[in-house]
Amino acid sequence: MKITATSLAIILLWLKTYIVYKTCFTIPIENWIQEFLLFINPLSFLMIVLGAGFYIKNRDRYILTASLVLSFILYSNVVFYRFFNDYLTIPVLFQTSNMSDLGSSIDELIIWQDLLFFIDTILLAGLLKLRPVFLRISSVSQSEKRAFFLSAIAMVLFNLGLAETERPQLLTRTFDREMLVKNIGTYNYHLYDLFLQSKSSAQRALADGSELAEIANYVQAGFKEPDKKMFGIGKNKNIILISMESTQNFVINKKVNGQEITPFLNEFIKESFFFENFYHQTGQGKTSDSEFLVDNSLYPLSRGAVFFTHAGNQFKASPEILHHYGYFTASLHANNKSFWNRDIMYKSLGYDRYYSLADYHVTEKNSVGWGMKDIDFFQQSVRHLNEMPKPFYAKLITLTNHFPFELDEEDQLIKPYTSNNKTVNHYFPTVRYTDEALKLFIQQLKDQGLYNDSVIIIYGDHYGISENHYKTMGEFLGKEITPFESIQLQRVPLIIHIPGMKGQTMSTVAGQIDLRPTILHLLGVETKADIQFGTDLFSKDRLQLTLLRDGSFITQNHVFAKDVCYDKTTGKPIEKRFCMPYIKKAKTELEYSDKIIYGDLLRFYNKHDLIRNHRGDSID
Repeated sequence: MKITATSLAIILLWLKTYIVYKTCFTIPIENWIQEFLLFINPLSFLMIVLGAGFYIKNRDRYILTASLVLSFILYSNVVFYRFFNDYLTIPVLFQTSNMSDLGSSIDELIIWQDLLFFIDTILLAGLLKLRPVFLRISSVSQSEKRAFFLSAIAMVLFNLGLAETERPQLLTRTFDREMLVKNIGTYNYHLYDLFLQSKSSAQRALADGSELAEIANYVQAGFKEPDKKMFGIGKNKNIILISMESTQNFVINKKVNGQEITPFLNEFIKESFFFENFYHQTGQGKTSDSEFLVDNSLYPLSRGAVFFTHAGNQFKASPEILHHYGYFTASLHANNKSFWNRDIMYKSLGYDRYYSLADYHVTEKNSVGWGMKDIDFFQQSVRHLNEMPKPFYAKLITLTNHFPFELDEEDQLIKPYTSNNKTVNHYFPTVRYTDEALKLFIQQLKDQGLYNDSVIIIYGDHYGISENHYKTMGEFLGKEITPFESIQLQRVPLIIHIPGMKGQTMSTVAGQIDLRPTILHLLGVETKADIQFGTDLFSKDRLQLTLLRDGSFITQNHVFAKDVCYDKTTGKPIEKRFCMPYIKKAKTELEYSDKIIYGDLLRFYNKHDLIRNHRGDSID
């Protein structure tokens, strides 16, 4: 029995895709229907795309090119998944300007065995050249073509029908890419993602101010008054905001090889407000998402990074607001100014100045991994802070504790963890280095007379250890990393140091989205009229609820993750009804925030009204 080149290419890609699903992605399977869907979901797409070669004159070249392109798409998802535990989206693919800066991170994610991803294409090329006897060379008749495409369409309908039965409202759960890949496949997921991108592009053109009124009513109905004792307590003080790259909360007060991982932060916490249940809420934009959350109190997008997809939007960010109150606003980051599109986005956020790579003296000696070492970065940044008009709002973004966590031996203040996981082993020395850099920076602020005139806020931007390394993390923490524990690992440090105030550990459930109203209220700036989804961390009436970008959420007593409700005390699944009161609220807030971004709705919000609605004309 002979087989056409088209059928052979389909079978090879189909089997390869399924093998990749099982070996390179962590896709939970709960029953045989889900396994069956995972097996068949690439087939319909491959039949349609490769079957198009029946109508192309140079069929062999088309089949070979299509196989190579589809193999590359599949492989790109594998490389992306190795660190981000996520699948590529169209907006992420547009972020190609970042690629030149990824350097060692890409090198770490690509291994020589990856050549096996293209072995089927190489085999197909050889067979097309050699034309063995089992390969059918004769043309395909019209009736065969018709039967082929009818079979492909039937497979599409069967796949979608079965998927919708297994997971109702599948195509409305766009935040859950894993669910989409499991049910409709990687290739169909990318087609659907293209549809979503086209839809989002059209939303701005069709948007008007009427939607903003509904959102504003929702936001203002949920506004919580600030604590009177804390409101304005930092009036006229500088704000020094420090974003700690990839720093998770589990390192605080922990030891490795008998040595403290964060000895300085452990002490600094004692004289500061430390929020032990503070979560990062980033999506695919990682550090840029954390910046967006902190400055805007809006949620990031589920696909791509706002810094790239909507840098031209109008925002009402804290830098713009504080500029109107006499603050000089700046961001300091020793990286290329265009990385994550910051040079464009910072203008939209209202920053007066961006101190980028060109403003630092960077050498081979003071660099490692992604760039300038944190100790040198802080040392040079102090000079910039001294030169700024006072008061200032300055955000500093560290680099050293970035995947793949490289550090020169002479800079290692603790030995790496000992396991068979290189990533986890190297994570602790780079965290320790950043901790030392912060210690020296705080001392420099004291030496320069800036310390007592500044509110210092230190926070983690996003996770550093992804789900791919949870087995080793479980060994380090001494417990299995369940979906419940995975949510707990999304906690990052938040330390707020206010001159003259005693330290206190705060247990309120909170997230990065809460920092904007907190900072503005500490400076005596009213935010009641603002469009924001965060709540002042010091408000006595704040709702104990933090939403993550994937739809998960945390309350005082419960955690909701992957459609399962957990009791926070036991970490065990409980009846979903205990989480039901918050599920609708979570969906509503994420949808409202998305509407603001996709529709650029804040352009309908008069910024002069925003300033007038704040308490007084100035904060003097």
